[in-house]
Amino acid sequence: MRFAPLAVLAALAAAPFALAQQVEPEILSLPNGMKFLLVPRYDQPNTVAAGWLAKVGSVNERPGITGISHFFEHMMFKGTDTIGTRDSGRDAEYRARQKALRDRINELTWTVQYDRFKKGEIADAWDPKFDTPELARLRADLRDLMDQQQGKAGEAEIKKLEAELAKCDESTLVGKQRAADVRKQLDALKEQQKALATIVKDEFDQVYTKAGGTGMNAFTSYDLTFYFINVPSNKFELWAWMESDRLDGSVFREFFSERDVVHEERRLRTESTPTGVFQEQFESMFWMASPYSWPVIGWPSDLNSYTMDEATKYWNTYYRPNNLVGIVVGDFDPAEAKRTITKYFSRLEPGTSAPPPVVTLEVEQRAEMRMDAEADAQPQVEVRYHTVPFQHKDSYALDVMSSILNGRTGRLYKSMVEGSKVASSARAAQDSRKYAGAFSFDAETKGDATPAQLEEAWYAELKKLQTEPVGEQELQKVKNQAMADSYRRLQSNFFLMIQLAMAESMGDWSEINKESAKIQAVTAEDIKRVANTYFAKTNRSVATYVRKAGEVAAVDPELAALPAPAQGMARQAAKKISEETDLAKLKEGLAQMEAQAGQVPPQMAPVIDFLRKKMTDRIAELEKAAK
Repeated sequence: MRFAPLAVLAALAAAPFALAQQVEPEILSLPNGMKFLLVPRYDQPNTVAAGWLAKVGSVNERPGITGISHFFEHMMFKGTDTIGTRDSGRDAEYRARQKALRDRINELTWTVQYDRFKKGEIADAWDPKFDTPELARLRADLRDLMDQQQGKAGEAEIKKLEAELAKCDESTLVGKQRAADVRKQLDALKEQQKALATIVKDEFDQVYTKAGGTGMNAFTSYDLTFYFINVPSNKFELWAWMESDRLDGSVFREFFSERDVVHEERRLRTESTPTGVFQEQFESMFWMASPYSWPVIGWPSDLNSYTMDEATKYWNTYYRPNNLVGIVVGDFDPAEAKRTITKYFSRLEPGTSAPPPVVTLEVEQRAEMRMDAEADAQPQVEVRYHTVPFQHKDSYALDVMSSILNGRTGRLYKSMVEGSKVASSARAAQDSRKYAGAFSFDAETKGDATPAQLEEAWYAELKKLQTEPVGEQELQKVKNQAMADSYRRLQSNFFLMIQLAMAESMGDWSEINKESAKIQAVTAEDIKRVANTYFAKTNRSVATYVRKAGEVAAVDPELAALPAPAQGMARQAAKKISEETDLAKLKEGLAQMEAQAGQVPPQMAPVIDFLRKKMTDRIAELEKAAK
């Protein structure tokens, strides 16, 4: 996955789609079924935020191909027969030979290795150390083909010769001759390596960057996949050609090697973080029937099992024009943009059938579920309830309810952080997805407090909402804040593009014009009603995290040195940084932090310095792992 600012996703997850002003895109519908939302705005001259939305996410998957939507996010940056290769014919030959080998590897694994695993003869059907001789040979042949295609053939021998060259004593006649011989061998190997390679690495990015494009990226969620970039206005035609080319001719280059990258992303994001695997388990427990139950990144055995045939079928179902929406916001001439879009995107072949509907709905939860985990993390708790999806009439009251609870002037901070001091941080959030929703409370302990105390403190706050109407002044304050946030988000072409994509993927782009009024219409009675409707004990799932018995909490001296009120926020931010796997994202975030460092209040300077160091350390860690 490429650069996708954490702040963007976090802001969108926590904030409503409401906008204080009306946005009226010009809508262009092509004969092949692809729709475009065009929003010309001239307050940010010479720049266009452009992207396209595929209405597909992990919710559209099934067991056996979980994570494939996210995997396509990786694949879509690998290029076409035009971009990303120096020889499309030989590159196609590589892909065909790799497919044949991988199909045979899958066949043997699903039969021989799975049978051995079920009998207890091996511990992991996919682990190469348990390979049969035939599997080991096939895997070696596949690796050799991938190395040739990527320009890595003979890498081990090249490193060996480079090491030998470094040891040559060229002050002697014998040493000089040996060095010359080694250089000759090195040159020959490198020439051979270059001759075998067909991939031009990162050419998609290079073309855009040379043209002044910035922030090229994509993200995959439960309900959507979105690809976007900022380009100069005079490069809009380049964007139309590039994006229509990848939608028309993506060849899934490096299909089999890229799964190793995704495995590493999964390891860093989930398996190597203190609570990652437990959060994944909690999700699967909470969503009993819904396809929201599996992780966006997918289950490990499914990542191993993707086939090119299955991928092609998925592509032809969900990445055809009838399931795509283009979004363009910024400084452009609408009439000219429509001509350009029609010229390039009309070449896309329409899908032969509509994507199948998601028919499995979440079942009613009839008893409380609990997960008690021991982790190397600050003791914490999450309490989650089944609620409602996007655009449901009660989602707006739940959003307002979370706003009343959140922030430094919100009820959770006042009662749990400042008041009883049992929490270093506490927050609530309504998560309205396309087919279902959830409301969560989570908090971390402070001092000697326990997760049980956090849980009881939450139930006390919830009880107040269920029995006492929210005061008029408190309610109006959060509504005013929602309006202010809406206005600020409207100022950015990029943020508006993202909001349109999110709303369109889950229901209708026009919701960004309607939701502000719906938020303003929420009453104290509405909040009291939803607090009593969705927050029954039988409808909740609870996850508690404690340290293993006898384990002493590791104290980060740099965190402990920060002002006490800022420690909870800083700990959470540091945790997100430690879980991030995208180097470009981290570097972009660090650059933004450096640029804004001089604008923060003096009391916050130590927090900025703390987070800057965490980002620098994480960048160094990932760069070292990539070598």
